[in-house]
Amino acid sequence: MKAAWFEKFGDAKDVLLFGDFETPQPKHGEVLVRLYSSGINPSDTKKRAGSSPTLLKAGPVIPHSDGAGIIEAVGQGVPGSRIGERVWLYNAQYGRQLGTAAEYVALQSSQAIWLPEKTSFAEGACLGIPAMTSHRCVTAEGPVDGKTILVTGGAGRVGHYAIQWAKHLGATVIATAGSKRSIKQCHEAGADLVTRHPNSETIAMMKDFTNGKGVDLIVEGEFGGNLDHILPILKTSGTIATYSSMANPVPKIPFYQMMFMDINLRLVLVYAMPAAAKLQASLDISKFLKHGNLQHRVAHNIPLEKIAQGHELIEEGDFFGCAVLNCE
Repeated sequence: MKAAWFEKFGDAKDVLLFGDFETPQPKHGEVLVRLYSSGINPSDTKKRAGSSPTLLKAGPVIPHSDGAGIIEAVGQGVPGSRIGERVWLYNAQYGRQLGTAAEYVALQSSQAIWLPEKTSFAEGACLGIPAMTSHRCVTAEGPVDGKTILVTGGAGRVGHYAIQWAKHLGATVIATAGSKRSIKQCHEAGADLVTRHPNSETIAMMKDFTNGKGVDLIVEGEFGGNLDHILPILKTSGTIATYSSMANPVPKIPFYQMMFMDINLRLVLVYAMPAAAKLQASLDISKFLKHGNLQHRVAHNIPLEKIAQGHELIEEGDFFGCAVLNCE
């Protein structure tokens, strides 16, 4: 099969290779998927750059956890009726070497989720990390119907889906954004109020919008950088669900302030989500896809052999939506 891989860490243009690679075969409990699209996420580019130093000890790595395609074969223990099924994939390269930047991938049947005809393969490749992370952030503490949720960075890949989950599940949504274009993206996703990123002025706007009550849940994309700003808008016994802290990876926690507010702090990583949470996210994603309730943004669809270009686009970050590889 054709595939892209790396054998050493470094810049995308220096270490990503393209060529022929042995086609995997499905083992017990696995399916073999003919890939049509492979999603590129920031965690993929970080691993290629060396964030997981032991990753290459077991050999070359075909990157990317997300993708979409058609099941062509099944291993023992998997019903043959799954052959021919359109599927989206998650966690394909988690804890192993072979991901979705290839024409084929073999992985656990439970990680290949039914994809309706109305959803393209490129859109299906956007779902794994962004849609599942946002689902966990919004739903982990229970039903959100009637609650008010703040989504910081609402135009980002995770934030955009978080707004949609929250709205469809009955919440009032406030989102923050950094530009007029970002504000427009948040409104299109369904946010009820959109402000600039958290500061004293925007927090005052949020307090006014909530009649001084504040928000029940904050989906936070820049925890360390925003913590001091967002605490004043969070209700007592509220929750911060955060999935990133890139600007300040070692933040200081105002422990006593947060303790007296009885705050719940949830750190979310899609790879570490409990099996039950992954199952529920996949079920809800499929249900919402069936009814056409999720918006997707495929910003770049790049040939597999130009994978380095895709990684560079993700690292530059100057676009809305997802970057995917065309694996056909």
